[in-house]
Amino acid sequence: MPLPTPEGYRVLDESSLRDLLASLPAVAQRVGGDAAAWRIREVGDGNLNLVFIIEGTHGGICVKQALPYVRLVGESWPLDLNRAFFEYRASVIQAEHCQGLVPEILHYDPKLYLIVMELLSPHIIMRRGMIDAVVYPRFVEHITDYMARSLYFTSDLALPAARKKAMIAEFCPNTDLCKITEDLIFTDPYRVHELNRWTSPQLDSWAAMWREDDQLKLAVSQLKVDFLSRAEALLHGDLHTGSIMVTEAETRVIDPEFAFVGPMGFDVGKLIANLLMNYLSHDGHETRPGERDDYRAWVIDTIHGVWHGFATKFVALWAKNRTGDAYPRDLLPDDSSVFRQAQSAYMAHLWTDSLRFAGASLTRRTLGLAHNADLERIEDPDRRAACERRVLELSRDLLVNPDSYAHIEQVTARAQALRARDLG
Repeated sequence: MPLPTPEGYRVLDESSLRDLLASLPAVAQRVGGDAAAWRIREVGDGNLNLVFIIEGTHGGICVKQALPYVRLVGESWPLDLNRAFFEYRASVIQAEHCQGLVPEILHYDPKLYLIVMELLSPHIIMRRGMIDAVVYPRFVEHITDYMARSLYFTSDLALPAARKKAMIAEFCPNTDLCKITEDLIFTDPYRVHELNRWTSPQLDSWAAMWREDDQLKLAVSQLKVDFLSRAEALLHGDLHTGSIMVTEAETRVIDPEFAFVGPMGFDVGKLIANLLMNYLSHDGHETRPGERDDYRAWVIDTIHGVWHGFATKFVALWAKNRTGDAYPRDLLPDDSSVFRQAQSAYMAHLWTDSLRFAGASLTRRTLGLAHNADLERIEDPDRRAACERRVLELSRDLLVNPDSYAHIEQVTARAQALRARDLG
């Protein structure tokens, strides 16, 4: 039996999509030429949606349509179509603060749960480039602009309380996608669950250890409470190298369908975790030992730059844009030591949060349902498992002992030490 869907909704194919787009003058003009001659391809390789590329004589567009289920699993896992609306709204809000760092939205169809956006070309998914050891010299500059601006300007530091509460109310119904995060990141990898998977039998004992580690389960459960309850800023909700498209000169953050108002450290930590996984994966991709040493060094520098650049820009925005109801000026004047003390405490808390969320993301991508291609594309299971064990050790340490890391260089030093120990 087909899943029930709202009146007017239908899953589009090449023919019906062509007819729809041809009826939208601005969109049709952007593609150009006779609609019958447009080249239309379904290219979605993600876990949830249909994604089409449409090309004509003038250029191209990208179309994304939500399916009423999780594409990775099938109709046995129904999923709210309204995630397309949340992606659309998050894209509009983020574009206000991060122009040039997110795709331009051209059209939204509320009945078909469909978004038409600019085609990013010759951009590629950053994760694919990093697996192939491609350097992106402007990535740190761009992504720290994106994180600092998108998080700061949707927080209580910049927004009056009434506007912040209205934003919370708008995104609160994105419960289905939040539930995916709540289960797949903070719950399932620490219990027996049919959707969990890992490199077996090499990691069987590690999966068992994670299910039996009470200290680890307590730490991730406390982190889940923070995810559930702390409405700090509008998050992308799935910020990793698979949600970023790049060239050597440009960066675009895509796919904010998991957007909700939550703890800032979740976005920051998730990105840092994915960069750490990439660093720890390259031993499995090398054809000879040490072949990618230069690239590993670039990844380490990138991780440092992501945290330091984000933190520096965030604090600078706070100094110049004190427009929210939090930390009012008449209590904490701009140049006062007490204001600097408040900023320092705030950023220290955000730092620890980011580490904890990074730890949870590392376990999720190793023992849970959806893994990263950084590790999955290592063909030899023994080599893959060797890399994944380092990921898991680092994951546990960040979750259980975040206070032992005072700065990002200590985190990368730990990742380097885990690798050196195994290779030595």
